[in-house]
Amino acid sequence: MTESNNINDRPRIDRRVALKWIAAATSVPALSGVSWGAGPTPEAKGYGPDPDVTKVYQPGDFWPLTFTDAQRKLVSVLCDLIIPADEQSPSASAVGVPDFLDEWISSPYPDQARDRSLILKGLESLDEMATQHGGKDFVSLKPAEQLALCKDLAKAAKTDAKKFPGNFFLRLRDLIAGGYYTTPLGMRDLGYRGNIASIEWTGPPPEVLEKLGLSAQE
Repeated sequence: MTESNNINDRPRIDRRVALKWIAAATSVPALSGVSWGAGPTPEAKGYGPDPDVTKVYQPGDFWPLTFTDAQRKLVSVLCDLIIPADEQSPSASAVGVPDFLDEWISSPYPDQARDRSLILKGLESLDEMATQHGGKDFVSLKPAEQLALCKDLAKAAKTDAKKFPGNFFLRLRDLIAGGYYTTPLGMRDLGYRGNIASIEWTGPPPEVLEKLGLSAQE
């Protein structure tokens, strides 16, 4: 029988735990010198310094995208293992993070090119690891087995954050978090209150002033 890949069937990761993972990922220095040559570098000029902000662009409008259908399915599973849905917020795949990742690694800039090599190499490695556990690929594994492999990668990252495959998992986790928490739903999940028009300015909340030892008159 084929195992269900519905996100509701997956082991849930507490969102606070996910945020701790994200904090750990963002504390790791930027990767440099990653060059596995996984796939050709996209040929595109980029959008330049002044894209038309009045238009709504779709993934692939600026440059050809990278992920195959199989890679996209794998990335969607990984997104929802790292940031699953909960009672208050949707999962990472539900807000388009796989599209963000594909757009990111496909763009013709040096930093993204390094990420492209690393992410594609990591996805290939995950499928290889899955075959060692009796699966056809990572997506075919049971959710508990998928989560176990991700935990193994997290341990590898903790042991050596600059060595593959730990650095792959850290970078993937960082990109997923960045994509998720810059969406409107992700910012709402964080409690971010910016970018909202206000008729009047009433100043910081009293509890914030109290914590800083200030009064409203100051």
